[in-house]
Amino acid sequence: METHRTGQAAIPEDVLEEIKQQLALIQFGSLEIQVHNGQVVQVERREKKRWEKSVNTK
Repeated sequence: METHRTGQAAIPEDVLEEIKQQLALIQFGSLEIQVHNGQVVQVERREKKRWEKSVNTK
C-alpha cells in the first residue's frame, strides 16, 4: 500500500483516493476529515440539496 507524506504524517493512498472521490461527489456541502494522532480516522460528507424557488411555487 502506497503512502504520501505531508509534514510528519503518512497518509495511505486508499485514504487519499476516498477523500478525492468524496470531494468529486459534492456539489453543495462540506467534507469533514477527522484526524487523531496524525492518522485520518473518519471522513464525513454533508451535502445540501437545493431547489429553485420557482420550482416549489404553483
